[in-house]
This record gives sequence, C-alpha cells and structure tokens, in this order.
Amino acid sequence: MIAINNLAVQFTGQTLFDNVTFNINDKDRIGLVGKNGAGKSTLLKVLCGWQQPESGNIVVASGQTVGYLPQEMIPDSRRTIIDEALTAFESIEALERHQAALSSQVAERTDYESQGYIDLLSQLHDVTERIAMLGGGGRQEQAEKILLGLGFRHSDFMRPITEFSGGWQMRVELAKLLLRRPDFLLLDEPTNHLDIESIEWLESFLTGYPGAVVLVSHDRTFLDNITKRTIEITAGRIYDYKVPYSEYVIQMQQRRASQMARLTNQQRQVAQIEAFIERFRYKATKSKQVQSRIKMLDRMEMVQVDEVSTESIRFQFQPAPHSGKIVVEAQHLGKAYDGKQVFCDVDMLITKGSKVAFVGRNGEGKSTLAKIIVGDIVDYDGLFRLGHQVQIGYYAQNQAAMLNGEKTVFQTIDDIAVGDIRPKIRGILGSFLFDDDDLDKKVKVLSGGEKARLALAKLLLTPCNLLVLDEPTNHLDMDSKDILKNALLQYTGTLIVVSHDRDFLQGLTETLYEFRDGAVHEFRGDIFEFLENRKLESLHTLERQKSAEREEVRGMSQNKLNYQQSKERERELRKLRGAVEHAENEIERIEKELAVKDDLLAQASPATNEPGFYEAYQSLKDEQAKWLEQWEEATVALDDFQNSKA
Repeated sequence: MIAINNLAVQFTGQTLFDNVTFNINDKDRIGLVGKNGAGKSTLLKVLCGWQQPESGNIVVASGQTVGYLPQEMIPDSRRTIIDEALTAFESIEALERHQAALSSQVAERTDYESQGYIDLLSQLHDVTERIAMLGGGGRQEQAEKILLGLGFRHSDFMRPITEFSGGWQMRVELAKLLLRRPDFLLLDEPTNHLDIESIEWLESFLTGYPGAVVLVSHDRTFLDNITKRTIEITAGRIYDYKVPYSEYVIQMQQRRASQMARLTNQQRQVAQIEAFIERFRYKATKSKQVQSRIKMLDRMEMVQVDEVSTESIRFQFQPAPHSGKIVVEAQHLGKAYDGKQVFCDVDMLITKGSKVAFVGRNGEGKSTLAKIIVGDIVDYDGLFRLGHQVQIGYYAQNQAAMLNGEKTVFQTIDDIAVGDIRPKIRGILGSFLFDDDDLDKKVKVLSGGEKARLALAKLLLTPCNLLVLDEPTNHLDMDSKDILKNALLQYTGTLIVVSHDRDFLQGLTETLYEFRDGAVHEFRGDIFEFLENRKLESLHTLERQKSAEREEVRGMSQNKLNYQQSKERERELRKLRGAVEHAENEIERIEKELAVKDDLLAQASPATNEPGFYEAYQSLKDEQAKWLEQWEEATVALDDFQNSKA
C-alpha cells in the first residue's frame, strides 16, 4: 500500500494540493482526472519520488516498488530494441548474483543449528521468491511478447533504437517498465504514442496486471476499460470515487448539484437568522434569543462549493464552400520510401460531405496518404486527383511543433489573417482561451495544449470544404476534444481524420479505411463496429488456418464438416447477440445521462445555464435515436437468423 498523508505541493508559487490524504491499495485501478494544470502529472512525480512535497509525506509499504512512465522523456541509448528492453531485468540479474553468493555461503556452512545459518536460509528464500515474482525465467520470450504487443515486429528487434522516432522509443520505455513489474505502476498519458491495436493490447495487459495501476489519460474509453476508481483533482483538493470514469462524471455532476442546493438552503437560513437579529437587536425582551442566533451564525460551518472552471474553447468551422460531388479519387495508388513499399494498389473514392477515418498501426501509411491528399507529397505511383473546387484545411500530426516558436501568439494569427478576419483576431484567440496577457507570449513558451489550441485556431481563418486532420486530439483535454468533435459534427464539408482515439471517432465518422500490411481496406460503419468485426475476422482467419492444416493431414469427414458449420453458426449467433447487447448497453448508458440532465431541468438547476448544456442534451437525444434504430435492426437480424434453417 502507498499512504499519502496531508500532502501539500506548490508549483510556481501556486498551491496545487493542500492537506491531501488518501491510500493506494495493492490491486487498485485508479484514473487521475482534472483540468489541465490541476496537478495530475505533479502528483505522479511526487508519488514516485521525482518531486518532493512542501509538507506531508508518502509512505510505501516495505519491500514494494514503484514504476513511473512520464509523458515525455529523451531516451539515450545506442542498443538494439531487444537489448534495450532486456535492460529491464538488470534488477533481477543483481538479485541472481546475490542469490548465487548466498547459495555459496550456505554450501560452505556446517553450523546447521545456528541462528546465523537459519538467517542465511531465510535470506536465500526471500531472494528466490522475489526473483520468481519478478518473472526471472524466459526473459527473452517475455520481452518479445511485450514488444510485439506494443506494435514492434520481429524484424525490428535487432535494429538500433536510434533508427526509431521518439514515439517508438517511448514504447520501448513502456515495455521496460511493464517487464520490471513494479508493485505500483504510474502511467502519465501512456496511449499518446500508441495506435488502436496497441492500446487494446495494453488495456488487456493492465486489466490482468498483478499490482496497482494509477494512470492519467484523456482517452475516455481507455479509462473506462481499465479503471475501477477515479480520483478528481480540483482547486487543491481531491475527491475519491469508487467508479470508472463515465460513472464518475455522473456522480460528480450530482455532487456539485447537491452542493449548490445545500448552499442555497444555508444562505436562506442565514438570511432568516440575520433578519431576526436585525429586527430584535435593541429589544431587551429578545436579547437572549438574539445572542443565541449570533452564536449560531458564528458556529455555522459554511457549505463549500467546488470552483468549476467555465472556461472552454468555443468555435465552429466556417460554412464549407461549394465543391464537386467527388472530393478525393485514387486508383492503384502506391507509395514507397527508399525501396520500402508503404502501401500499394489503393482504390479510394470519397464523396462530398463524407466523414472518413484513417485507422491502423503506426507506420502503415495513414499520414503518408494524408500528405498526398493535401499535396505535401507529389511523387507516388498510380492515379490521384482532387475533385472540382476542393479547398483544403490541413492539421498535420506535428502541427503544434511546426509553429514558429519566436513569433507571438498574436503574430501567428495576424500573419495569415486577411480581409474581414483581421479585426476579429482577438475574439478568435479569446474563443481558444488566449486572454490579453497571452497575446504577446512567444509560441515557444506555450504548453503542448496551448500550442494545439493555437494550431486549431489557424484552421478557422480560411474557409475550406475538405478538412484533413492528422491526430488533432493530441494534447487536448477531454472538454476540448468534445468541443472539437461537436464542431466537426456540425461541419458541412468533407472530413478525413487520422486518429487512434476511439471515443473521439465514435459517432463522428461513418466510413473507415484500415491501413494494414501495405493494403488499405474500406469498412462502412462505426469505429467500435470495425473493432468488433476485426476481432471476428482474426478468429475466422485462425479457424481457416486450422482447418487447412487438418485438411492437409486428412480429409474432413462429414461429421466434422457439420460440426464446423455448427460452430460457424454459433459464432454468427454470438456476433448478432453481441450487436443487440452492445446497442442495449449504449441505450442504457444514454438513458442514465439523460435522466441526470432531466433532473437538472426539472429542478431548474443553475447547471442548465452552463454553455453547451442544451447542445449536449440534444446530442444525447440524437445519439439515443441512432442506437434505438441500430437496436431494432440488430434485433430483426437476430430473429431472422434464429428462424432460419441451420
């Protein structure tokens, strides 16, 4: 267990935490949440000993270890990928050397009844147990398994780590941390450099992890799939919820509504007491009652209402200019770098108003195709063309890093603003949370989130009818991601988005292009439908391989063929039932969220006056209608299948 007692931490003169106390238990799955700047990353650094608190203390149970993965770091290694991963076992190797020394001493001793000999045996037993717990055997296999899970290929293992980008090097650091198996695993935005396939693998790994996991993430789905407890950091305090993130959001809203109700009641009570005191202050016959009420006011503990930041970016894309019906067309398109084929023979047709996602493992060519579309890459094989009057707005994956660090925030926008937009620059920047004090700041001193917001602001300056967004949610908090998603849902042009954020993609796009093994496959449907289909496809592929192997040895008998058909039918039945269950779960989730908002509306709660409340309410209604329709279709399909002949 880790015990946090009366913790106080300051940063640049500002108090981040004050008198914070809580425990982290051995098997906990905790999500740390709060606004950017609330102190989530700082708390992780304090927990692992990278930073010292102003007061209070952290107590880690004897013999237990803490492992920490920061958001960003600069690895300094010249080893190969596999050799660097194997450095995770250096502590085990030290224990093994200690084990060998103890074993040698035991072999040399003859005083079997002495306390010294018994103590030596006890030490040897403890060291041996520790090695077994850390996974002393099969190190090469363990390292390869985790590296493969995080997206590396066998062919990468012997390549120097310096050949890989910073994101891939961070994957190696994550692999090393997972291989060390600390008792407490602290992860700060671990999905930043992972693709969807690796994120799903990491979810599975962390779900079965034997120790405690504490993580900071802006990925809603990742948090919901792993955590069972949510700790919110706000205004120097923490609130501990024994639920995953989505349930925490509902309970947090209920808590704040309850605080406001209690504050209103208390203010009414105080006003009544003060009115009594003022009315009878100078009447001798009421002096005792007056004094009693004065003491009552002095003793009254005032209700504290959490400070809720109402700041959030607010914007919408300009109406899309007219374009032709066909926006993007590719035939037999291919691209290679230095003789290595990234993808080939790609056929693609994207029509006006489409909302399209590019998904797949990192390095499979998603950003490369995005660059071909926007004209940054012009040397390729096959045919590619844009439609009539297509005007592109492009947000590159490293868009924030491409900003000129020496320019001020104002100059960055002023340099590209023309015509009627120029007088509106301050208003545009204000809608992205840049106040007057920020306008003269140089871009190089901005945080990652501030740079991302500034890069998004640039997109608004020129009307476009094709938006190409490559990882636009990097460095954005959950509220900002939601606002960007809502703006894109209302955007009237064509959208192509490259993203690994499943929650962001859900309901935003209706077509996905999967980049896999040098090919690009089209899928009509939502991201979670795609992921479910992908799993089923993998299972079918495995089953077909097994069937082929059996056929090679001997012909399948009719009984086995019937059995195979029965299994195929069972699998299809499970798939259809799963679709119905998934729709029912989504409907239940939405109904719960709507019930909370309906209660707020019925009580005329102040929360209903917050910006975006009614838009969010309507969005939930629309989403409910969509899932009801999908549930009806899935139910009909299930009934038809069950009534058909086997």
